[in-house]
Amino acid sequence: MVASMTAFARKQAEYDWGTLLWEIRSVNHRYLEPGIRIPDTLKPIEPAVREALRKAISRGKVDCQLRFQIRHTDSGHQQLNVPLVEQLAALSQQVTALSTGAAPLSAADILRWPGALQEEEIDLDTMQKDALVLLGETLSEFSSARWREGDELRQMIQQRLDAIRVIVRTVRERLPDILAKQQDNIRTRLAAFQVELEPGRLEQEVVLLAQKSDVDEELDRLNTHLGEVERVLGTREPVGRRLDFLMQELNREANTLSSKSIVADTTLNAVELKVLIEQMREQIQNIE
Repeated sequence: MVASMTAFARKQAEYDWGTLLWEIRSVNHRYLEPGIRIPDTLKPIEPAVREALRKAISRGKVDCQLRFQIRHTDSGHQQLNVPLVEQLAALSQQVTALSTGAAPLSAADILRWPGALQEEEIDLDTMQKDALVLLGETLSEFSSARWREGDELRQMIQQRLDAIRVIVRTVRERLPDILAKQQDNIRTRLAAFQVELEPGRLEQEVVLLAQKSDVDEELDRLNTHLGEVERVLGTREPVGRRLDFLMQELNREANTLSSKSIVADTTLNAVELKVLIEQMREQIQNIE
């Protein structure tokens, strides 16, 4: 299992006091580089957010943003100062009882009284806890998206690994025929120039040619690296750097195979190897 460094998650939730919205997106990066944007009202939770990101993500440039909106009521998000209103109503009744000409306070008069209406207070602790819980849910969706995309990358890499194995097998199977043909070519050239060599000297030339074009070790190392890539792809941990190193090793063997090539077919096979390795390397840049 591998995780992609490219992913996106968005989660919104409604509460009695209002709405919270988290958005998390990431792209590939050499290290973990979190960018956190939180409204000033909820700034105290930023250290906890940073720690949650660190535990969930190992590499990538991450943009994490929180938005919130307070729920407004029909009264303009205000509430009555009940003790004051009750006191005003009682005083109004007393004044009316003492003075027959005095008019009682109307509801409008009471609402206009300083302090009769108060802004509704919101429990910041509750908001912060809600935000952190929602962050955990958003990170869970974010991680699932990373694993899904990572699995697609793994499949693309596996296809190229299979193609490389076919090329390695083809080169290994054809190698004896290639050497035999090269020996025949040497004999044909010598005959054309009417040059006669001692049998021992001819055998020496053939042995030198075989040594120069022997790529068994390179093919063995290619298979070893391919097996290691498949093993690493099966682990559930950050593997991007390890895979990138293995791509360098695969490319090194492909270059050696090309330099030892004595026929056009082997050269073309080496070129195809390099193309497949480069395609894998490009995909691996997106793996955590």
